[in-house]
Amino acid sequence: MYRIPMGDYKFQNRRDFLKFTLGAAAAAYGLNSNAQSILLNKKGFTKLTILYTNDQHSRIEPFPENDAKYPGEGGFAKRASLIEKIKTEDENILLLDAGDIFQGTPYFNYYHGEIEYKLMSLMGYDAVTFGNHDFDMGCENILKQMPSATFDFINCNYDFNDTVLSKNKRILPYKVFKKGPLKIGVLGVGIDLENLVDIKYTKGILYHDPIANANKIAAVLKNDEKCDYVICLSHLGFKYDTNKISDVVLAENSKNIDLIIGGHTHTFFDNPQVTLNSDKQPTQITQVGWAGVWLGKLEVFFSSYNKKTLQNNKNIPI
Repeated sequence: MYRIPMGDYKFQNRRDFLKFTLGAAAAAYGLNSNAQSILLNKKGFTKLTILYTNDQHSRIEPFPENDAKYPGEGGFAKRASLIEKIKTEDENILLLDAGDIFQGTPYFNYYHGEIEYKLMSLMGYDAVTFGNHDFDMGCENILKQMPSATFDFINCNYDFNDTVLSKNKRILPYKVFKKGPLKIGVLGVGIDLENLVDIKYTKGILYHDPIANANKIAAVLKNDEKCDYVICLSHLGFKYDTNKISDVVLAENSKNIDLIIGGHTHTFFDNPQVTLNSDKQPTQITQVGWAGVWLGKLEVFFSSYNKKTLQNNKNIPI
């Protein structure tokens, strides 16, 4: 059951309190997401549905039925059908990916990412960030495949000025998406590519501190762009036993980031992990394993004051 930390919320008047209480009751009595949406929207709430993937690794087809771990699971066609169904039920949807779209099956060896980008475009992805394997054939290949993509590429800590991507306007440090009355800011950060990708494919790419750059962009999104919610697409990895920068380290040292959608470590989360940031405010971290065997689904409800009040986590096995 979803537990609501009442101490995290301040109510401006009785009406706002009643709206919050109604949302809490909806969660407490186990109403499904559609029932909660109907109930809350009638009382002045707006629902944001965040769909997400990470580390797809060119797994276009489902795993074979005799696979030891994921028999018959995954596959772009099944995911597309699921996304299409969700889009008939929800209005304010963001569809995101946290990197490593490429590499892992013969589809990438033969088509070099064209199939992945075309199918993701058909599904209606809004934005992606880069994973290390997305550079396995270099910046030249990313540039070559970009015409097949209708979505935005978001990263704020790689400097591509000395590469063929230097003048590409498709790569942004952040993007603001308008969903109903809400403004949702999305930024992206990537892992240090050294020792992960052959140096001949990363020549000219400069890696900068993801924490400093994420905080800089998050401040712009919250303070200048006036976003109601800030999402970081990260390919840093969830957590390490060393001092290597991870999503946990980023969350602990961040400000203004509400949600980190991660990748790289292929971690399966039933529910997001909550980590306190540098202002002792909660930042959520999530990830849905790899190979597209899950579709991440997060529903966030906002009051008429655009304050987050309730959340459902509904990751869906495919």
